[in-house]
Amino acid sequence: MDPNQRIARISAHLNPPNLDDQMVDGSGLNRVGCRAKGGSPGFKVAILGAAGGIGQPLAMLMKMNPLVSVLHLYDVANAPGVTADISHMDTSAIVRGFLGQPQLEEALTGMDLVVIPAGVPRKPGMTRDDLFNINAGIVRTLSEAIAKCCPKAVVNIISNPVNSTVPIAAEVFKKAGTFDPKKLMGVTMLDVVRANTFVAEVMSLDPREVDVPVVGGHAGVTILPLLSQVKPPCSFTQKEIEYLTDRIQNGGTEVVEAKAGAGSATLSMAYAAVKFADACLKGLRGDANIVECAYVASHVTELPFFASKVRLGRCGIDEVYGLGPLNEYERMGLEKAKKELSGSIEKGVTFVKK
Repeated sequence: MDPNQRIARISAHLNPPNLDDQMVDGSGLNRVGCRAKGGSPGFKVAILGAAGGIGQPLAMLMKMNPLVSVLHLYDVANAPGVTADISHMDTSAIVRGFLGQPQLEEALTGMDLVVIPAGVPRKPGMTRDDLFNINAGIVRTLSEAIAKCCPKAVVNIISNPVNSTVPIAAEVFKKAGTFDPKKLMGVTMLDVVRANTFVAEVMSLDPREVDVPVVGGHAGVTILPLLSQVKPPCSFTQKEIEYLTDRIQNGGTEVVEAKAGAGSATLSMAYAAVKFADACLKGLRGDANIVECAYVASHVTELPFFASKVRLGRCGIDEVYGLGPLNEYERMGLEKAKKELSGSIEKGVTFVKK
């Protein structure tokens, strides 16, 4: 390959592949789609909202994941800069950037996994419902593009309020005739990550060895940690149970207040999102016994969506697990969670149908 062709291939890392074929850069070189020599086979992943507070660390961590072969970074602003920055990392994933609505469909075509952190973050004093009107519209638009361009992709939704945005995506997919309940998941992994961390602190354990099931939803009282089912088995006083439950439910508020107007939980959310995305990719690869909590279409309760443990596989969700035995405190918490969740789900469904 001559030097000009090599330069053209390098430049193609930073630009949408189809547009590149029609473009000539300042040096007069036609840009072509490129693949890093020796790049490992893997999955194609798109991040929608890649230039935001969650999107940037999420994109960086996904670039480090050996299961990712192609990483598409989409946003309505600043996507070229984030793409240029992350593309310099010496890992095998090919990074391409996509800017604005005209390039959204191209960003999504052929993707195996789509992760959506797009939307506005919470600020002090805001509830997740305060975010609803802005983020609901964003998720609807992105879901319409997914239904058109990669209807078989696994979709991970981070955009808050997750309790409503997942039902919004589901309704959009139903309208398009592409809804597959096995492939749509709301990311509640941050609640699990926090629960593991906080329980480990109280019990003087390594958080990597702790597994706390967190069920329900992803806001306030809908977040229900099942402390009676912690692994390894732990015995808590009632005071510890109340302290841990409250802290896990209000972990997001804790970060928002600590940042004093400068943002919300972006770094821990990106970590949790990548942890969950990695589990999805391992499932798609065919790894056995990949079990995580997620907010999904569910028959575990009378509600159409609910977070519980799911087993991930080649088709997305292979199995949705029930709640297991609950103690009295957890049963009371479950009733509170369901009451709150019901309204949030209805709000999402109504948003698309109106």
